[in-house]
Amino acid sequence: MSASELASQVAAALEVDPEEFQARAAAEADRLKEEVRAGTFDNTQAIVGLELELYGVDDQTGALRRMPRELLGLIGFEKELGLHNAEMQTSPQPLNSYGLSAQVAELRANLAPAQERTGHQGIRLVSDGMWTVPPTGETARSYLSGSVEEQGVRLATNMSDAVRYHVMANAEYPAGMRLDAPHVSLSCDTVMPESLITSIQPHYQIPHAPDLPEYFSYALRIAGPLLALGVNAPFFPPDLYDDAPDPEIVADARMENRIGVFETVLNSSTDAYEDKVRFPPDFDTVEDAIDDVLEDHTIVPMDVPEGDRFDDAFAHFRHKHGSYWRWIRPVFDGASRSAANARIEFRPLPGQPTLSDAVAFQAVFGGLMEALPRVEHPIQGLDWETAKANFYAAADDGLRADMEWITVDGTHTTDTDQLYGELFEIAREGLEQRGLSTEAAHSYVRPLRERVDRRLTPARWKHDQVREAVDENVPLAEAIWGMQSRYVDRQKGTLLEGSFVDWL
Repeated sequence: MSASELASQVAAALEVDPEEFQARAAAEADRLKEEVRAGTFDNTQAIVGLELELYGVDDQTGALRRMPRELLGLIGFEKELGLHNAEMQTSPQPLNSYGLSAQVAELRANLAPAQERTGHQGIRLVSDGMWTVPPTGETARSYLSGSVEEQGVRLATNMSDAVRYHVMANAEYPAGMRLDAPHVSLSCDTVMPESLITSIQPHYQIPHAPDLPEYFSYALRIAGPLLALGVNAPFFPPDLYDDAPDPEIVADARMENRIGVFETVLNSSTDAYEDKVRFPPDFDTVEDAIDDVLEDHTIVPMDVPEGDRFDDAFAHFRHKHGSYWRWIRPVFDGASRSAANARIEFRPLPGQPTLSDAVAFQAVFGGLMEALPRVEHPIQGLDWETAKANFYAAADDGLRADMEWITVDGTHTTDTDQLYGELFEIAREGLEQRGLSTEAAHSYVRPLRERVDRRLTPARWKHDQVREAVDENVPLAEAIWGMQSRYVDRQKGTLLEGSFVDWL
């Protein structure tokens, strides 16, 4: 699509009447509630899925590479925000031994030929939390800040041509479009800085849709512990750092900068709007969850055409959901009436070193969602403010965070081994309840248990390498890029078949 065509489409989107859009979304939300009450969104069993984001790098240098659009189509991947991004999704499968095996097999079956095809163009797909090496001959600052004005519309030069991404820089809603982290500050004219980050997103479909609030409350209370296990983005590209001593930058690094990036880029720069990216509330009823999406401010109201899918009857409501950026969020959709589902989308986790690690999180999350409500675990009674504090502490300090947990006997604890010992045992029990053997359940839990036993996450692995180099007077940029090169090299041999534990 040419710049002028894209600008015209963005301008047309900005002409949509927001009040009319909201009225249509409200009417659809009412119909959605009726379908939920009628049982349309119920499932006969728990079902899981996974979204996996990657970015492209030069196979020789490790520098960021833009992904040719036609290449994405050839490998069957979807566009994400940046030209360097690619995304794949697994087919929903039952949460059982065959379903989880199918998740792993599908990821490998799609990624292996994709790596081969991109390799012909000198590009390697990387699973990571944040890229740190900008394209050859460019700085991260210029890559993220680059934009042009076309017909009065601001367009990011390194952003995919999806209209909704570009509208955010031209809408009335004042997105922050900035980075604000320890020793990092950057202001841009578009939301392009969000393209620094990549994630995995496990999904869990609720068997009985009206029970979503109960499952959701448990998901909020395990968010901190799971994020602490998964942290993988302690450093920014070096040229984004302010002028500060290298040891100070390393000492002040957060273990998971993805959380702060997403919030500062997309949340409003004024107090006139509630934060759109935030830790979500508890819900009393499934109707409350639907209303929370409906009442969320719509950045990009659009005239959404109705298609042939079942959930196109809720097309405007679903469009609102697309910018309902909570760290855990309820989802209601389905291509057909029989496929309609209510699910929880777990969004805090960054990209992981290997596919096995990604599926380990999917399995543990699914096992917890299966077991916690069934045993009526007292962690549901953890104060919401404490669950939120756990979440942000995990982003800052990973497994070294002080997080509060309530054990099965009702005891409050901050002991890391006690917290994770119980969390993994419950996840294992949940997987066994879904028909997995004890050994099979352990095989999914084991890669994450090893992280706790060693007190070593991917972020800590990265941080230790950079800290040790800086302690030896290696310049910060060289230390970060050396670490990133080792990360990509280790991943080459383990992405499809190994796990992060193999790196240790």
